[in-house]
Amino acid sequence: MSDTLILEPPHRSDACIIWLHGLGADRYDFLPVAEALQEVLGTTRFVLPQAPTRAVTINGGWAMPSWYDILAMSPERAIDEAQLEESAQHVMDLVQAQIDAGIDPKRIVLAGFSQGGAVVLHAAFLRWPGELGGVLALSTYAPTFTDDMQLSDTKRQLPVLCLHGTFDDVVLPAMGRAAHDRLAAAGVPVGWRDYPMAHEVLPQQIRDIGAWLVERLHS
Repeated sequence: MSDTLILEPPHRSDACIIWLHGLGADRYDFLPVAEALQEVLGTTRFVLPQAPTRAVTINGGWAMPSWYDILAMSPERAIDEAQLEESAQHVMDLVQAQIDAGIDPKRIVLAGFSQGGAVVLHAAFLRWPGELGGVLALSTYAPTFTDDMQLSDTKRQLPVLCLHGTFDDVVLPAMGRAAHDRLAAAGVPVGWRDYPMAHEVLPQQIRDIGAWLVERLHS
């Protein structure tokens, strides 16, 4: 997990978004989105890490970029939790590297699509010990969240925006909603937006994400 793509802003960096791609994609998947968002976030660095290539059980054991193996699809995702922890640690290392480079942790946002979203939710709420600027959870779920999740005061102040397609047949909307509801029940300021789309990203969604990020990073 060393092939990280870094998109520097046109002006001196004072914020950072670490964005994880989904299963079978790569670090270039969200580069066009990062480039579009930098038009309104001119001092924000984008860090786009690359998942390792490994066998994925539900896809017949074919090797592909994957943050963790998915062992079964139902009734809930059965996953390789050790690989999820490894990926979460990689995210935390990336966060620490940005802090070491002078970025305030309250200006570091974690974002992830699908499987990448599951990793950043786990890292932000169950592993990273300190503050962050927010979490963007796109078309994703939270396999490690529980109904009785107890979070620190710091975590209960971490803003989250969950975005999901109403026609998503890969990560069902109910799975994304369950992650949202567990965060809300734990006292987290979490928002939900859905769109008439499948397992994908639409221009209106990116505009909404841009507005959400501007509100947090330009305040």
